Amino acid sequence: MILNRALALATGIALSLFALPAAANQARDLMNALGLPQIIEVMRDEGLAYGKELSDTMLPGGGDSTWPDTVSRIYDKQTMTEEVESLFVETLGDTDLDPLLTFFNTPGGKRLVQLEISARRAMLDKGVEDGAREAFRRLDGTADARLALVSAFVEVNDLLESNVVGALNASYQFYRGMVEGGALEMGEADILTDVWAQEPETRADTREWLFGFLLMAYGPVSEETLADYIALSSTEEGRAMNRALFAAFNQMYDDISYGLGLAVARQLQGQDL
Repeated sequence: MILNRALALATGIALSLFALPAAANQARDLMNALGLPQIIEVMRDEGLAYGKELSDTMLPGGGDSTWPDTVSRIYDKQTMTEEVESLFVETLGDTDLDPLLTFFNTPGGKRLVQLEISARRAMLDKGVEDGAREAFRRLDGTADARLALVSAFVEVNDLLESNVVGALNASYQFYRGMVEGGALEMGEADILTDVWAQEPETRADTREWLFGFLLMAYGPVSEETLADYIALSSTEEGRAMNRALFAAFNQMYDDISYGLGLAVARQLQGQDL
């Protein structure tokens, strides 16, 4: 019996080892189906624009000539992709991805992904973003049917709360980088106080951007397809995917924010503040 049990355990371990690469490959397939490589490209462009904004608002004279290269290294596409992939695969674990892959490989699922990517890229333009925000403000508080569907999508995926928490955590990491770079003298309690003081403004801004983005992205989508997406998000597999996405991207942004804070601090130290 002992030998049989040991053999069974060894067989189970061997099967697990063979299963892991298959699960990881499925998770990578899901990443591609979700358009994550293209989304990361857009996030890099957003980051480069944000780096310019930081230099204009925080660095006297806009920083030295090395600043653009520093920001580009922080928002390195390969590094961002590898970090997201690693955490996405790890967090998904042994989740059954078949229902997700099936949905996102349908014509409707593929169109949803492409519309999300297109809308995200379009909102790099300040005029487009302002227009999307204004469109949401006009609908906010009304009984508009499309707004109701988008609201249901936000709720089932906990998008507002998760994005607010992610933004506040990223802000905390930026402060940490500034402190460790010698530009600020603040303890953890002081940092937390400052970060939490930003919460109401962060929530309002995040809500407006999020709804503006989703209303624009899903505007051409049929109500049936959007309802199917909401139903998928409500499943165990959909919730697991959502957790994995936030775990991966929030960690990526935490690391980036810390790096930006450290880089700003080094620039400021070099200018003898």
